[in-house]
Amino acid sequence: MAAQARPQGILAVITANAHFVVAAAVVMLVILMIVPVPPPLLDVLLSLNIGAALLILLISMYTENALNFSVFPTLLLVVTLYRLSLNITGTRLILLHGYAGQVIETFGNFVVGGNYAVGVVIFAILIIIQFVVITNGATRVAEVAARFTLDAMPGKQLAIDADLNAGLITEGEARQRRKDIQRNADFYGAMDGASKFVRGDAIAAIIIVFVNILGGFVVGIAQQHLDILQALQRFTLLTVGEGIVTQIPALLVSTATGIVVTRAASEGSFGDELLTQITQRAQPLLIGSALLVLMALLGLPKIPMLLIGGLFYVAYQAVRGRGPARTLPGSKADGGGALAAGAAAPVPAKAAESVVPLLSLDPMELEIGFGLIPLVDVEQGGDLLERITAIRRHAARELGIVVPPIRVRDNLQLKPSAYVVKLYGLEVSRGELMIGRLLAMNPGTAIEPIEGIATVEPAFNLPALWIVESSRGPAEMAGYTVIDPTSVVATHLTEIIKAHSADLLGRQETSALLDNVKQHYPVVVEELVPSLLSVGEIQRVLQSLLRERIPIRNLLLILEALADAARQSKDVDYLGERVRSALARHICAEYAEDGLLSVITVDPRLEALLTEAVRRGEDAYAVLDPQTIARIYASLTEQIQAAASAGLHPIVLCSPSVRLALKRLTERAAPQLVVLSYSEIVPGLRVESIGQITLEDAAATA
Repeated sequence: MAAQARPQGILAVITANAHFVVAAAVVMLVILMIVPVPPPLLDVLLSLNIGAALLILLISMYTENALNFSVFPTLLLVVTLYRLSLNITGTRLILLHGYAGQVIETFGNFVVGGNYAVGVVIFAILIIIQFVVITNGATRVAEVAARFTLDAMPGKQLAIDADLNAGLITEGEARQRRKDIQRNADFYGAMDGASKFVRGDAIAAIIIVFVNILGGFVVGIAQQHLDILQALQRFTLLTVGEGIVTQIPALLVSTATGIVVTRAASEGSFGDELLTQITQRAQPLLIGSALLVLMALLGLPKIPMLLIGGLFYVAYQAVRGRGPARTLPGSKADGGGALAAGAAAPVPAKAAESVVPLLSLDPMELEIGFGLIPLVDVEQGGDLLERITAIRRHAARELGIVVPPIRVRDNLQLKPSAYVVKLYGLEVSRGELMIGRLLAMNPGTAIEPIEGIATVEPAFNLPALWIVESSRGPAEMAGYTVIDPTSVVATHLTEIIKAHSADLLGRQETSALLDNVKQHYPVVVEELVPSLLSVGEIQRVLQSLLRERIPIRNLLLILEALADAARQSKDVDYLGERVRSALARHICAEYAEDGLLSVITVDPRLEALLTEAVRRGEDAYAVLDPQTIARIYASLTEQIQAAASAGLHPIVLCSPSVRLALKRLTERAAPQLVVLSYSEIVPGLRVESIGQITLEDAAATA
């Protein structure tokens, strides 16, 4: 009893002072690189290295959740430092005394048979396996897992909020889930960096071995007066033995790293899942057994082939005899329910209803009242669904984005003639239709009034009339534009997509666009992502263009401009302005008519005032007093009205340094106002000034 209590007492002391023990051990690793260590102690330290690597590998195989081994990234750094310390210590003993303990000598003689040439080959193979196969794969998986985990965080947070609002979880459970999500993201982010330690360790091992061989060769000949063959045999064998004895634990730790980062979707230990999933079906075991027997009959060694084939057949019989896996009533997978004693047959419990599908939000959806169902019912002649498909194709051609599928559903809570357009579950616009009537709008050329029910066209908020179908001919003769209800909805959806295209472009959609470009121009994408910019930063630049209704269809030109500009700055505003300059020809083609661009200029004194007032931070904005802003708005409103009276689209032209600040200053008062800079005007385009924004004119007008 006393002997049993003593280890428990030692363990309790270590546990109580774990922080001190770990800190002291890490400091000792650094001291180990400096202070000479006798060979017997080095044997103990090397044995500890092998044992620790085996323990880490076994723990990683039995870990059901990566967060249960969240200390692994830091532990990976510590064991890598420990292994490098042993390399330095072993090198010191080999070069000074030609002897580094029994462990290294045993590996040099027993593992490679005392042949240094064989030892070099085996060491090279170990390095190739670790560096080229395991380390590269683990590093890539860790990088992708970190990226996907970070990208999925907003969706997981929304799912938790939805569960909390629906009363499915308590506030404490929601807080714990948010904490787990954050820990999960931190873990995979740390693993992305920690996996580089393994790669660096493999490179360092190669360098250390070759330096040791060269140094031992020089020491053996110059200091110990050995001949060339003796020096080569003695020091090379010890160096290779040291390399192998340290690289085998490194290989085990690298394997553990790969196991941890590749078991993202696991629900149990590696051994349990492996046995369960391999033995799900018996047919692969039977086919494998038959193929091995066939190989034996074709001339391969019969005893091993027939032995393994027989084992496969025994496993096949065992799996087939077990039958399909069943879940007992009352278990977790069956949703609960107790089995009554003495019952002749169990009554299957009702499976728990999953609420996960309720958490998803459609990017864009159209809800219609009961009276508008004929618009989508093909049997009643409705073609709205086909028009929506055409709208998505039009958005791809004109804007350069892939609009997610638009879900159409009926909503009995709406008025029978009403419809609502939602983005991610939130209403952005609505309208009303009259089935059996046509919408007539006066474009300003109508000469005669017509009879109809007054309304407002929902896309552009223009006055209109609902007229009967028999009045279509007279209305068109009178100069009215007449459209059917389906076209009204289609036009409304098109304008909503244009206005909210930036909101529809997420990271996933941006990644899909990049993948499409990469198929034809891989060099452009590989140069830019991820070395210069992340997908999120590219997404924000593309969103800034879409907010000002600049198409991103020429994505190749945009990415090339970003690759050039990102070397100077990663500021999204700066990148956006550089991209706009690169798209100057596209922008001018959008707004110029017959080679002429009619613009409203900005007074140079006002530009100088805006330049001094611009503050650049997260967003560029101009800090001005309310009186100055009011005078700018007054002058701008006057010029916009004058341009509209002349039948021109208002376009403001200013210097590149104030363009973005002026746009953000005026977008609340005039959200549709186009603001261009001189750098966005292509050579050869004629520019005509139709007005000027000035503080003096505004003040005089006031």
